[in-house]
Amino acid sequence: MLASQRKQQILAILARDKQVHSTELSQQFQVSEDSIRRDLRELAAAGLLQRVHGGALPVSAAIAPFEARKSVQIDAKKTIAQKAVSLIGAGQVVIIDGGTTTTEMIKLLPHDLPFTVVTHSPSIAVGLIDYPAIEVILLGGTLFKHSVVTTGSALSESANRINADLFFMGVTGVHHRAGFTTGSFEEAGVKRLLSERASETIVMASQEKINAASAFAIGDLNLASTLVVDCELDASLKSALDSHGVSVIV
Repeated sequence: MLASQRKQQILAILARDKQVHSTELSQQFQVSEDSIRRDLRELAAAGLLQRVHGGALPVSAAIAPFEARKSVQIDAKKTIAQKAVSLIGAGQVVIIDGGTTTTEMIKLLPHDLPFTVVTHSPSIAVGLIDYPAIEVILLGGTLFKHSVVTTGSALSESANRINADLFFMGVTGVHHRAGFTTGSFEEAGVKRLLSERASETIVMASQEKINAASAFAIGDLNLASTLVVDCELDASLKSALDSHGVSVIV
């Protein structure tokens, strides 16, 4: 079998099983693990999968620049955002992550619901200017232009002074093996920190993020208390979420 044919079959297996293991592929194709690892490296370089220890996972489609992501799965994001808004209560302190789903979320907030928003996203803060009942706290720092959020030591120092009720966290991947992932090392650290500052973390994920992974781990599935999605989940992911005590809102 030609290497190109083997790679196509690897992608087909990945699409079916949502993960591949180097050892199993080596046995199936009767080639060395070095050959399989080379295949996976080349497929990863082409953006067709995400390599992990021992194999590979489907690559997330949600790592494009912010402007490009605005139009991806827009109806799904609006549906998820509406469900997320219903979880906010009057008087709460709520951390809202940057991202295209949270951008849709704030558009649906009731204008008369009094609560406090803490965010490290300048665009989220500006989007709440015309909501008189919402107090907005903007956490400063170094602007990460890809996602239009702040990072760095100034952000961390400010965040450590917050005790929030909820954190609405954006991710680029939700996978039963890889957990929650994102495309930036710095952002992954910020998301972990903000999750630590809230009683409950709520993850909102449209379909292109489900059963996919990015390069940097935010944390295991038990980092979240609730996952809000717009599609049914497969058995492997459902089982993993159940075992970690994560509620799913579909």
